[in-house]
Amino acid sequence: MITEQTELLDRDEVPFWFDPLCPWAWITSRWLLEVEQVRPVRADWRIMSLAYLNLIQREGKGLSEDYRDLMTKAWGPVRVCAAAAEHGGRAILGPLYTAIGTRFHTQRRRDDPSVITEALAEASLPDSLAAAATSAEFDQLIKTSHDEAFNEVGLDVGTPVLRIGGTALFGPVLRQAPRGEAAGRLWDGLVIVAGTDGFFELKRSRDRTVKPSFA
Repeated sequence: MITEQTELLDRDEVPFWFDPLCPWAWITSRWLLEVEQVRPVRADWRIMSLAYLNLIQREGKGLSEDYRDLMTKAWGPVRVCAAAAEHGGRAILGPLYTAIGTRFHTQRRRDDPSVITEALAEASLPDSLAAAATSAEFDQLIKTSHDEAFNEVGLDVGTPVLRIGGTALFGPVLRQAPRGEAAGRLWDGLVIVAGTDGFFELKRSRDRTVKPSFA
């Protein structure tokens, strides 16, 4: 008999780097969960940091004051994710990301200070991990995970980043997550792109009036 555990082991792992504050990464992550239902893949959740990317690696160049302030605040949630991974192993990142992201993006509570403690409780993690938000203790863990992705894709992209068949790609950036077989067809296309030797970029400009949809 093929057990559920055996089926999971037979799936291809898809490393996916996220910053919990990014709405575009959130949509793509929900798409990847849809892909899991229709293709033999499994998300391998990993952290990156928009704050590290924009404030340190890019030295804050070209950032408005409002966005700079947002990036400073962005350290908090990803630090908590890093602390959680250190405490409970990287497998906890999936449930914790869902708990935080649902509150940040679907419930639109990004400025609610109770989000982190609620999310930790939902993921069965101690609320003491919330203190990591204001500590640099786990920053090296964040940078190591972040660099694994960005040393390959470069610093001129953001999040999401995923790896397909050994090739790291930025995106896909989606206004809303395709469902069911539509999610699978998009995945199939990315597999072809990632497997094309010498492929570098496929992009169209994003209209500033287009906002992410979390429905």
